[in-house]
Amino acid sequence: MKEMKAKMDNPLSELISDDIYELLNSHGLIDEKSVRDFQIRKRFKQLRASKYSAGDAIDEIRGQYPYLQFDTIRKIVYQINLPLAKDNNKA
Repeated sequence: MKEMKAKMDNPLSELISDDIYELLNSHGLIDEKSVRDFQIRKRFKQLRASKYSAGDAIDEIRGQYPYLQFDTIRKIVYQINLPLAKDNNKA
C-alpha cells in the first residue's frame, strides 16, 4: 500500500524516482503549476490517441480541473516549448 501511495504522490514517476521527487519537493524545488501542465498535456495526448476530438478532450480535462477555463487548457495543451536560448556573447 505504501508503494501505491508513493506512486500517487509522485506525478512525475515516469521521469524521476519517488525518492528524488520527495527530495526535490521537500526543498521546494518542484513547480506545482508546471507539473499540473505536464499532466494536462499528457492526458490530452492520451485522449486524442483514443479518438476524442480536441474540444471533447479539453472538456474531459476540465472535469478534472474545474477551476481552469476552456481557453486556459487549450493554451496549455497547444503551448510550444521553445528551447532555451544559448548565450553566444562569449569573448
